[in-house]
Amino acid sequence: MTAGLGLSQSASYPALLQQRLEAEGFQYEVVNAGVSGDTTAGGLRRIDWALEGDVKVVILELGANDILRGQSVEEMKKNLAQIIERIKDRGVVVLLAGMEAPTNSGTEYRRAVHEAFELLAREHRVVLIPFFLEGVAGVPSLNQGDGIHPNAEGTRLVTDTVYRFLRPLIQGEKPKSASPGAAR
Repeated sequence: MTAGLGLSQSASYPALLQQRLEAEGFQYEVVNAGVSGDTTAGGLRRIDWALEGDVKVVILELGANDILRGQSVEEMKKNLAQIIERIKDRGVVVLLAGMEAPTNSGTEYRRAVHEAFELLAREHRVVLIPFFLEGVAGVPSLNQGDGIHPNAEGTRLVTDTVYRFLRPLIQGEKPKSASPGAAR
């Protein structure tokens, strides 16, 4: 979802988040490190690359493909924990994006997925977006034809959700003299 499957690059949530940050005077460069179809195992293999440079915050949005494939929740949780640890070891702030399993996944699997993200956030003391697709998942008018990936309007809502949790984490970073649209 971070990669923006089915959308132009400028309509992906990282691009919209960049616009939002600039409009509010924050001087950050949003790097879209999303890979379409990626799992937590793939994210774990790529995390060191994603942390190159002067990274301040990582919005960790992984797990949806693990869930859609019915993979082990424990394995997903283990991979996410290792990613979080590597990020925090570099002194970078983590914003964990929670996912939910589809209703056809079964009650136990759905409960396990829900609890996994809450537990990770508590154990690693990171901020959790309870559900990355809040208000978008399951709403046909906000999703592409696959019923999974947000369309342009759904992506705007996802951006609002992410920003609501990101802004308090970076609030102290806003320069007092910054003007909207300042170059990063």
